[in-house]
Amino acid sequence: MANVTFTSPKMSRDLTVYAVAGDTQTLLAVAQAHKVPLDFECQNGECGSCIVKVDVLSGKRPVGIALTEKEKTVLRYAGKITPEQIAAAETDDVPPPFRLACQFIVRHEDILVTF
Repeated sequence: MANVTFTSPKMSRDLTVYAVAGDTQTLLAVAQAHKVPLDFECQNGECGSCIVKVDVLSGKRPVGIALTEKEKTVLRYAGKITPEQIAAAETDDVPPPFRLACQFIVRHEDILVTF
């Protein structure tokens, strides 16, 4: 179970919603279900319009969430991820701070999503 807090200058205030961990819903789907004005276009991990910054609020090591190949490519071209961060994600399960909301699956940890 996870609390997802969305924050953005587009919103009048932060919004925290409850997301069922392991539900396999993407972060974008959670945002849409709660009418969060998160930008998106393709919903397929190819355009990069839904790039968000994800911070784990527990203070613990984040749960490793696999990057898709599309996500690696889009984030790399957008300058939001380094080769070192990709390697850390693949070998040590250390997720990078920037993700695509349409590819990110919410896990059992409270997160802050900045967009």
